Amino acid sequence: MILLMANGDLAAARSGDRAALERVLTHSRQDLRRYAEYHCVINDVEDAVQESLITVSRKLRDLRVLECFVSWTFRIVKRECNRLKRCRRMLGGDAITDEIMPVVTPEPCEWRHDVAAALESLPAHYREVVLLRDLEGLTIAEIGDQLGLSREAVKSRLHRARLLAREYLNP
Repeated sequence: MILLMANGDLAAARSGDRAALERVLTHSRQDLRRYAEYHCVINDVEDAVQESLITVSRKLRDLRVLECFVSWTFRIVKRECNRLKRCRRMLGGDAITDEIMPVVTPEPCEWRHDVAAALESLPAHYREVVLLRDLEGLTIAEIGDQLGLSREAVKSRLHRARLLAREYLNP
């Protein structure tokens, strides 16, 4: 892949040259496939490489340092392999039936009271983050915008609030 940087294909691909992008993806494919063979289930190797190449082609312009291209592409492949493993684990090999919605059983009334009490026990700034995320379904970025916090601060508060609620519910 070092050859790509030497002949300028990588810089040209980043600036929008389609032919250069094709050459970069073609030259990268075999290395990415070898890397995926170590990190993916054998049946997912080609899917992971294909999805990774699509991601690379879409996000190449966002890459700030061209010298990081190789490690960046390998991280993308590894992330894709992990995503495919999670999907496989979620399926668990069970047959998928026509009835895909789980059976919903009403919760006992005392559970609702316990959860409400746990939320009331939280400090206001933690309670607010939990309600915005779990009740209203806002994203981390939306909560940050609404509360004037960074993403990291929102994630930290949400994590801490859930820990406190868990401690309250499991004394």
